[in-house]
Amino acid sequence: MRHRIPAGVLAIVLGATTLAAGAGPLRDRLLERQASRTAHDAAPGKALRDIPYGSDPRQRFDVYLPAQAASRAPVIFMVHGGGWRIGGKAETAVVENKVPYFTGRGYLVISINYRMLPDADPLLQARDVALALATAQDKAASWGGDARRFILMGHSAGAHLVALLSAQPSLAPGSSWLGTIALDSGALDVPQIMEQRHPRLYDEAFGSDPAFWRKVSPAHALQTGAQPMLLVCSSQRDSSCRQAHDFAQRLHASGSRAEVLEQAKSHRDINLQLGADSGYTSAVQAFIDSLLKS
Repeated sequence: MRHRIPAGVLAIVLGATTLAAGAGPLRDRLLERQASRTAHDAAPGKALRDIPYGSDPRQRFDVYLPAQAASRAPVIFMVHGGGWRIGGKAETAVVENKVPYFTGRGYLVISINYRMLPDADPLLQARDVALALATAQDKAASWGGDARRFILMGHSAGAHLVALLSAQPSLAPGSSWLGTIALDSGALDVPQIMEQRHPRLYDEAFGSDPAFWRKVSPAHALQTGAQPMLLVCSSQRDSSCRQAHDFAQRLHASGSRAEVLEQAKSHRDINLQLGADSGYTSAVQAFIDSLLKS
């Protein structure tokens, strides 16, 4: 039985807008309006737009280059959110602060699009992310990047996708990366979510098959050898940090490294303020530095 969440009780976990679960067209219009607010090119260097990694129009990514010529530069590989249904690689919250911050420090930033619901379920979306990653690593040297120094990052639904790849690296055969930063994922334990009260967007993404829930749940797909992971969570949403700590325990038990970074920020601000808020950004940068040193 599907339970609906009254307005004001629960922030939509994997969209960037708070509204009543089951709001239907109203929710979709609000999310689409937010997704349409794309950023101006804030990078201090050059941007390479719409590089294809597949035949579908959404299988494209942008590459932001550092202002100074790079050689073997580390790469931030960014996956946007939007409830697995909407969103885009050039949204303000995705690139406005991250791009100038990281390119200003000599990193490449790659921001990807991927196929979305209803055309592609989250497992196919994760495979799109893996294909984009393989394509980007194959081309990285031509942009001054180092294929061996990739760091995956994703927000919201994108955080779920990069967490799934990191928990199950076999989804990305032939690719490797140093670690993963999941920015406020609300879908680390999918069966637990689906068996409790939840917003309708989860039904749209994960359906009703418990076997599929486990297949796309980072906590249940976890393999030995999972990549190091930083789980950033909003302390304003109890479910986010609870899932992050539970998943970190599973990673530790499997022999993998995991850290949880709680932030007193909204779901959207965890994405938007990375690169702008000095304390928050420094904590994320410390994790990245530890990956690069190792």
